[in-house]
Amino acid sequence: FLKFILFIYLFPASYSEDNELSWDTSDWESAWEGGDNKEEESTSDKKGEPWLQDCVVSLSPCADLLVVAREQKAAFLSAKWRTDDSGREEMTLGVSWTGTLSTEEGECVSSTICIPLASQKRSSTGRPDWTCVVVGFTSGYVRFYTESGVLLLAQLLHEDPVLRLKCRTYEIPRHPGVTEQHEELSILYSAAMVTIDGFSLFQSLRACRNQAARAAAAGNDVIQPPPLAYKKWGLQEMDTIVDHSSVGIMTLCVFDQMKNASILGGFNASVKGSPPAMSQYVTVGSGPYTGFYYAIEGSSQPLLSHVAMAVASKLTSALFSAASGWLGWNKNKNEEEAPQKQKPKVEPATPLSIRFGLPDSRRHGESICLSPCNMLAGVTDDFGRVTLLDLARGIAIRMWKGYRDAQLGWLQVPEERSERDLSPSASLPRRHALFLVIYAPRRGILEVWAMQQGPRVGAFTVGKHCRLLYAGYRLMGVNSVTSQGWQLHTQQVCLLDPITGVLRTVNIPFHLALRFYYIINDSVFLLDILESEARSIVLDIKHPAVKKQALESLLSNKNTPVSCLVNITRALDDTLKRQEPGEVDAELLQLCSSQLKLLQLYTDIQQLHSAADVEETAENVRTHTHRDLKKLRASLERYAQFTPRPSVSFAQDSPDSPLPAQAFLSQLECTEDEEVKVIRRSETEWNQLGNFLFWSCLCGKSPLHKVCYTLQQAGISPQQLLSLLLSVWLHREKELLQKPEENVRNLHRLLVALSDMKGAVEESWDTQSISPWWQQVRTTCVQSHNAAAALLAALVAHRAAKASITSRADSKFQSEWEAVSLELEQWVVCVRQLEDVLVLQTLLLVPPPPGATGGATVQCSIKTLLEGGTGGIADSVSKWVFRQDISPERLKEILQKRGNKEADDNVEQRDEEERHEQEKSQEDTDRTAELLLAVCQRFPHSLSPDFLFAHCCWEYVVQWNKDPEEGRYLCWSVEHLKMVSSPHIQQGVCTMMWSTFIAKRLSAATFLMEKVGKAPKDRLCRRDVGMGDKAMTSFLGCCVQLLNILMEADSAVEEVSAPELSIEEAWSGAEGPASIAELALEQRGVHYPLVQHHCLLASLLHAAMTFSVKVKPFSLFDSKGKNAFFRDLTTIQLMPSGDMDPGLVSVRQEFLLRVLTGWVQAIDDPTSSAPLPSSGPKAEWWPSLCLELGSLLQVNPDILRRHLVCELYSQGLDLRAEEVMLEVEDKDVLGSQLLVLTGQRLSYSLLHSQNQTQAAMELLARLPPTLCTWLKAMDPRELRCPLIPLPQTSRLVGRLIEILPENHAQYSLALHLLEAVEVLTTED
Repeated sequence: FLKFILFIYLFPASYSEDNELSWDTSDWESAWEGGDNKEEESTSDKKGEPWLQDCVVSLSPCADLLVVAREQKAAFLSAKWRTDDSGREEMTLGVSWTGTLSTEEGECVSSTICIPLASQKRSSTGRPDWTCVVVGFTSGYVRFYTESGVLLLAQLLHEDPVLRLKCRTYEIPRHPGVTEQHEELSILYSAAMVTIDGFSLFQSLRACRNQAARAAAAGNDVIQPPPLAYKKWGLQEMDTIVDHSSVGIMTLCVFDQMKNASILGGFNASVKGSPPAMSQYVTVGSGPYTGFYYAIEGSSQPLLSHVAMAVASKLTSALFSAASGWLGWNKNKNEEEAPQKQKPKVEPATPLSIRFGLPDSRRHGESICLSPCNMLAGVTDDFGRVTLLDLARGIAIRMWKGYRDAQLGWLQVPEERSERDLSPSASLPRRHALFLVIYAPRRGILEVWAMQQGPRVGAFTVGKHCRLLYAGYRLMGVNSVTSQGWQLHTQQVCLLDPITGVLRTVNIPFHLALRFYYIINDSVFLLDILESEARSIVLDIKHPAVKKQALESLLSNKNTPVSCLVNITRALDDTLKRQEPGEVDAELLQLCSSQLKLLQLYTDIQQLHSAADVEETAENVRTHTHRDLKKLRASLERYAQFTPRPSVSFAQDSPDSPLPAQAFLSQLECTEDEEVKVIRRSETEWNQLGNFLFWSCLCGKSPLHKVCYTLQQAGISPQQLLSLLLSVWLHREKELLQKPEENVRNLHRLLVALSDMKGAVEESWDTQSISPWWQQVRTTCVQSHNAAAALLAALVAHRAAKASITSRADSKFQSEWEAVSLELEQWVVCVRQLEDVLVLQTLLLVPPPPGATGGATVQCSIKTLLEGGTGGIADSVSKWVFRQDISPERLKEILQKRGNKEADDNVEQRDEEERHEQEKSQEDTDRTAELLLAVCQRFPHSLSPDFLFAHCCWEYVVQWNKDPEEGRYLCWSVEHLKMVSSPHIQQGVCTMMWSTFIAKRLSAATFLMEKVGKAPKDRLCRRDVGMGDKAMTSFLGCCVQLLNILMEADSAVEEVSAPELSIEEAWSGAEGPASIAELALEQRGVHYPLVQHHCLLASLLHAAMTFSVKVKPFSLFDSKGKNAFFRDLTTIQLMPSGDMDPGLVSVRQEFLLRVLTGWVQAIDDPTSSAPLPSSGPKAEWWPSLCLELGSLLQVNPDILRRHLVCELYSQGLDLRAEEVMLEVEDKDVLGSQLLVLTGQRLSYSLLHSQNQTQAAMELLARLPPTLCTWLKAMDPRELRCPLIPLPQTSRLVGRLIEILPENHAQYSLALHLLEAVEVLTTED
């Protein structure tokens, strides 16, 4: 058993509150002896924790040494004999050494194995001489220890963390010609693998151990051990490697040699005379999922490494024994670290390219386990699969699923020695059976599977925190000479349970591999002799319990024919009845009689289904069926058109597959009162039984009254038969809709037949109350997602119930009045609801257009719609609108057609021509619009335009919140909100959207821009706001629109009364969450100035992001304005009032001027006559927005207009500038600004143009000196578009003369400019 102190030592923080480990010797010794009951009780609640999963564990193949390590510490547990309280001796694992293994700073234990070394004495019988513990560290070091913790040697062969350590030892070849494998130790790193020759390692370890013994005794005698021979391979062309297996040396056949040569070398490849010997290595990880490497022998020379001795000459004792004391522990550690400060030289790796692999980009391998025969390997991955690989062919031959975090092991079981050893064939090699052991910790089960395609031969329930320990090797140092006559005492697979501390071994008998082999290959022969042999065996069994077990096993065998089961069961039953009553086992007799009854029922049903006599349907049933289906024909055809298409399925899962007798017996049982009860297990089994009983009757291929009579005589309750019938009817909806009239008639007859059974409808049932029988049908239809089948079943049940009630009323009252009952009213409501559900489900089944978002089809039923509350229907349709990617304008157009159609229906007289045009337009309407209109007509209240637009708005904003990068979703959500006519609903939805989705992100965007002082980059937007910079710009624009809608709705609320929400009468029983419209009406009113304040902020942020204007948003507001931001919109806050500080107004003005400049630069094409877009930086409404913001920010709008006029002229957009100029109030200032701009244009034409003409030079000479000096002082570089046609400049000068008064100081300068421009224009 594991000792409690092991947990305390490896997990000190989990045990001690102050996270310090007490090193007092008495505490340790009391824990070893198990006498400290107080400590055990205090940590009893920790025993269930999976502490072992955090440790590195390895077990010696001889099961005599267990190593448990965690981080820097380790504990060695050795096998000891112990006498328990009863005097019985048992083997236990007790702690023999504990200590710290790491010597480098920060390194931890990453892998460990225990290698038993064989004794070199001739008298040895196969027990190991001693066991070496090999430990790999994250620093790259590999260190070798004795079982008492003495460090023998340390090697740094690569500077990456050690991932896995694996060993291969000598195996006696079972067949002649099998390549004898060399011993080796393989070390896996992240991109390299080192293989150490086993013989070299064996000699070095022996020498180091002898040196350690001498050093402990004398302290100064040093013997240099022989160097290690190793090979180092750099594994290439694989993304990540997490585990490996060294398969060993293999030799290809001549054909494979020629095939590989032609693939690798091409047509002219040369082939060696003999196939080369290669070492095969298999790795798992990713890219590819499994990689196969082949290293040709002799391609890389072994490297010789001088052993780093860990035994110092002054080390008096390397054992951490009681003599040295636990308190001297840290001193020894420091002494060990001293010789290893200087790292040895690390040799480079020889590159080794991957030969081939199993590519699977999404699958990542986790571990690989090599079989003892070196021909197979099991691989686990992160998909919870276990894959069986054929290493010779390099293919996967089998896969198990449902084994997440699986651990693997192999069992190779030799054939038992028996009389075969004395036979003439005894010289042949002994046969071996191979089994794969899989431990699934998630399920707490240990399974054993026969190889390669065999079944599961064993399964054991174990704990969920165990560790499967499989070594995969035996003793090192064994060869073909020394192993003669040895009996190797090794265990192959062990399971360690950390909760109980028990170490279990797994043993499988050899014959389990043969049992299934004979059954598979001799099945035909077994069937021939089964009945006679089985009968005699069952009758010969004496013990009743064993006889019962044999009969149950026979009845559960799927390969046994029904006739054989009947004959054997009847023979046993007859035998029991002939015995004396006192000698018969009652349970066995009951089992025989009940199973015989069920087998007879199974046979009778089978015979009735194969009979050819089919009953005729009554004429009145045909008439009613035709009348019912005539109204629904169009709806059913549309529904069948959109039902899911056929998908891939397995033959055994098909509903048409016959039901085996064993499955029939497993689902039925006989009760003590001779009745048969159906056991409901899974839905699939229930449907299979229903198919077996009733499908042929529904198709009209079986005499249904005889079937019902047979089932009634068997004693099955009518309620269970009704449930089976309805299950089949609803489950096979697609087949039923192919011939609806015939199937409906057969369902009616079956339903009537079941209703007439005894116990179906109670005799004392009052027609004015609810019948449990018909309520069962209604409940099934209400819960069904198969709308068409449920509606047809409800119509049939309604007619049958009405006939039953009428007949009861006639027999009771004998009147001509029609019977009215609560039952029929329930059916009327149910049928109406199912008709609505059929139309709605047809709409929801319409596939989305190509390229749409798509998603799973919503399955609805009466139950789900009622549980969805008053908004459940609108919610389903809004999800469909999103899935269909229908724009808000398109949805509005469809709903307007609905309104127009309703208005036209109210007009009594219409022109023949108008009617013809309407019919033609209706024919041109696409089917999606028709289906949506049909649904809206069925739900006039639940799908009213405001109701539907509100739900669509909410659906789109929810989808946007899931993926904020899709800014279109938020834009469409706002567009849907605009189309809501009721301001009350608009205001409520706006308030909910703001508080739920918008406010938090807008706040994050504001503080981000305040932090960076400009439009943030994409990376910062994604980090703080959760979306890119482009999506954030769109988001801010939607915020402005949303707040504008909220302000308009708040203004209109007082003028319009709140709408009264209603729901269809048939759906008045809805219970569930309130609809979006109802929630909207419950919202409190908002504070208009606060909403306007936030709208102002959002507009400023949107402008800054659109035109990349540097600004800190809060710098545009005073302290009151800053404090009012992101408060609840329904509260009254202290808002800014009065005149603002001139400095603040100046900052605001500068910002708006930059925005206007950015807009003018965005529409920089003067030659384009196309209208500006409605959104984006070129939108036409930006100037008016800036003027509106200016009025709110107390900025003079005339300054903004003058700036805009100048910017437009500077850009060359003269026509737009003239339009804005009409609104400028201060013409004098504008005239002065335009005069400078005109001078810059003329200066460019006369002085700075590349193609100056002689006339221009002469004109410049004729100009007045004052004007000439003024033009030379102008800087045309301030113009963004200096090259403007002269007619435009002339027109600008004319406008300038108009707006400047004659007494203006620069009026004469303007006249000279006009003269100069006219001269230039005339000469051109």
